[in-house]
Amino acid sequence: MKVQAIKEKLAELAVEIAVATHFEKEEQPQGIAAALDEVTGGLIRSIMAGGDFTGKRFETLVLFNNKSIGPKRIILVGLGKKKDFSRETLRGAYSRAAQSIRKLNLKTFYAAGDWDGAAAVNLDVGAATEAMVEGAMLGLYQFNAFKTVDRDQIREVDEFVIVEDRDEVFEQVKAAAKTAELIAQRVNQIRDLVSHPGNEMTPKDLAQAALDLADFSKKLKTTVLEVKEMQELGMNALLGVAKGSDEPPRFIIMEYRGAGEEEPPIVLVGKGLTFDSGGISLKPADKMDEMKSDMSGAAAVIGAIRAAADLALPRNIIALAPAVENLPSGKAYKPGDILKSMSGQTIEVVNTDAEGRIILADALFYAQRYQPQAVIDLATLTGACVVALGEHAAGMMGNNDELKQKIKAAAEVTAERVWELPLWDEYQEMIKSDVADHKNSAGRGGGTITAGAFLSKFVGSYPWAHLDIAGTAWLGKDKPYIPKGASGFGVRLLVQMLREWRKDS
Repeated sequence: MKVQAIKEKLAELAVEIAVATHFEKEEQPQGIAAALDEVTGGLIRSIMAGGDFTGKRFETLVLFNNKSIGPKRIILVGLGKKKDFSRETLRGAYSRAAQSIRKLNLKTFYAAGDWDGAAAVNLDVGAATEAMVEGAMLGLYQFNAFKTVDRDQIREVDEFVIVEDRDEVFEQVKAAAKTAELIAQRVNQIRDLVSHPGNEMTPKDLAQAALDLADFSKKLKTTVLEVKEMQELGMNALLGVAKGSDEPPRFIIMEYRGAGEEEPPIVLVGKGLTFDSGGISLKPADKMDEMKSDMSGAAAVIGAIRAAADLALPRNIIALAPAVENLPSGKAYKPGDILKSMSGQTIEVVNTDAEGRIILADALFYAQRYQPQAVIDLATLTGACVVALGEHAAGMMGNNDELKQKIKAAAEVTAERVWELPLWDEYQEMIKSDVADHKNSAGRGGGTITAGAFLSKFVGSYPWAHLDIAGTAWLGKDKPYIPKGASGFGVRLLVQMLREWRKDS
């Protein structure tokens, strides 16, 4: 879906449908809703007076305008109680509106840039515009790449037009709409990558997707390391995990230079298991099909660096994505094996289904060569994180309070929430091996934290944060603007953090 901003008065446009919002328990329509009520001869007030629309959170109602001026249809969306309002409410409201418009099989819809009620809740017009666009674009996402039956019945919305007539804010609205459109496009793009099945999204395919994303910009460079190059670097941990598959691994390196050469980069690292069977420590069959999503961390950092380039952020950013399959075979690595990582540290394999931290060990050590400002990794790492936090937040650990605070601040804006877990010395003790430097699993107790403790051994002295996105990357049911399946978690969070990086430094 395309997004554009135009300088007009929405209430006077003869368009197919316009969106208006309303707070619960407010007696009179406000903002664009009031303007639309006037041109329709009090239609909105009469509907409210009759109790057909109350403004409850995400309640929707389509009205038909029989006057000769204004939109042919108006879709009212409830925002709930004003005291409970947040940007997340606005995202959800515009998602529900857009989804309702899709059901009507309309291709274009309009909304006011002077969002109804923005002043009442002290929301900047640019922030309101971004939330509107994000909600609509993310809520309309569908993955239909492999549907062949009744494809002509699939409905899509082509365009969202934001209408703003005030000269003093028009450019702000226009810029905010474009920013949100670019970010949402990347989120939906990586949702596609994650949704592709394992036979269509191998390590080679993921690497090609990264190369394709880099083609558009001279500022975005992608390099893909193959087996021989990884062997020369001593990436024996990553290669050990990949041994069971006939699909060779790839190590994806994406570089964006938006700042001066002297500025150290921020390195983003993403776990890229394009399919994870558990290896010799085989997973149960139930929901194993969802393990195509075990490359969500890699997809997120690929999407984030492309979005940073789209927005021309003044940062230097590196994205690293180790891409492998974890399968059982006669060649597969086994419980009891000892792997020598790129760092020289040795890893006792206790459980081959704790493979993500093994490939990240080499990736995190590789990140040190950039002498980074900070390293942030995203990984669908542990089922224990799903048990602890469900689908509602990522687990966060790290060695630097300032970096963790930056992530928390970005999470407040994007609602891609994080919850900090401790990395106390006791957890470090749990991953000590009797026969190697570290073991890759310490059992069920504190499983998310001990996985983070393992990763901490490979980050050196650089500021580092780890986000376990196992629960948030793939959803079992719809949320207001996130259809079930691949959520795209992490792209908006990382981009928001990168946009604000210097403001509090």
